[in-house]
Amino acid sequence: MPRFAVLIVAAGKGERAVTSLPKQYETLAGQPMLRRTVQAFSGYTVHVVIGPGQDTLAAAALAGLDLPALITGGATRQESVRLGLEALVQDAPDFVLIHDAARPLVSGKVVAAVAAALEAGHDGALPMVAAADTLRRKEADGHFTLVSRDNLYRAQTPQGFVYAKILAAHRKHAATEVTDDVALAELAGLTVTMVEGEEKNIKVTCKEDFALAEILMGNPNAISDIRTATGYDVHKFTAGDHIWLCGLKVPHSHGLEGHSDADVGLHAITDALLGCIGEGDIGMHFPPTDERWRGAASWKFLDHAASMVQTRGGVITHVDVTLICERPKVGPHRDAMKVKIAEILGLELSRVSIKATTTEGLGFTGRREGIAAQAIVTVRL
Repeated sequence: MPRFAVLIVAAGKGERAVTSLPKQYETLAGQPMLRRTVQAFSGYTVHVVIGPGQDTLAAAALAGLDLPALITGGATRQESVRLGLEALVQDAPDFVLIHDAARPLVSGKVVAAVAAALEAGHDGALPMVAAADTLRRKEADGHFTLVSRDNLYRAQTPQGFVYAKILAAHRKHAATEVTDDVALAELAGLTVTMVEGEEKNIKVTCKEDFALAEILMGNPNAISDIRTATGYDVHKFTAGDHIWLCGLKVPHSHGLEGHSDADVGLHAITDALLGCIGEGDIGMHFPPTDERWRGAASWKFLDHAASMVQTRGGVITHVDVTLICERPKVGPHRDAMKVKIAEILGLELSRVSIKATTTEGLGFTGRREGIAAQAIVTVRL
């Protein structure tokens, strides 16, 4: 029987994933992603190529698995693959499957299809998935030209080859930069056939991909890190003829006293957003002792908090505000307030809720001495 070897390339730094460790060592459903990728090739001899200085991380991720000695890769993926292939020379296999460590969801069906194509006499085999989305190419003038998706495919791994031929190709074209091993094989004149890939065989590249991978693994609770926080604010009435409420100028018999425009609704939402990312409260970012914020529009505070959430990679999914006052009546202005908040936060209207209540004449709001607001927001990180 022909002898197969699997070469898993795990030498990258995974910088686009914005994780504390190189992404292949981050946990996926409770286990390091690299470990899950290795386990997807049960029954094969698996060789792992790691980055320089990653020995400790790799040993911890693969502890207890019966694997050959780890191989140290190079500065690029192409160099790492070549060094991995060179490490197999002394006990050369007939065929080699080269796979990305960041594709932990590869199925046995795809692996078997690649192996079968090699055994059928092809120099190489490439799993691919037909492009389903509308495609556009950005031109030099900034215009996006529609590209037909007919006969366009997305390449995946494992990419399989006759071992001796792909090793020779890597040696001959080591100085030529290519995007994957098939491109290099084609430079060497090898014949590569296509086999059917799978949509779930995703490459985990960005932080959001970890959540998607867990969902595809069957964990419905792994949508991502969902955070909820509340905010509360109060301002008392003072002389005036209008108030600012949820970003809207509302005519009233009084104004609201505050260092800024005293918009209790936006202040409460701002505090809730800051709470979701553990960044204190509105007073820490816009202290009332700072003259820069005297009379400032509160939408600026809310926009600042939303930007901080976005910088963390977060997405605001829902905002709910309750305004507590006897007067003014909120109902006539509710829809316009929702539009304003949705505009500031870039949300659909259905993701913004504004409610109003009174305290039946009790407390400072019941005595019409001021207005209170409480907010709760949900953020997906």
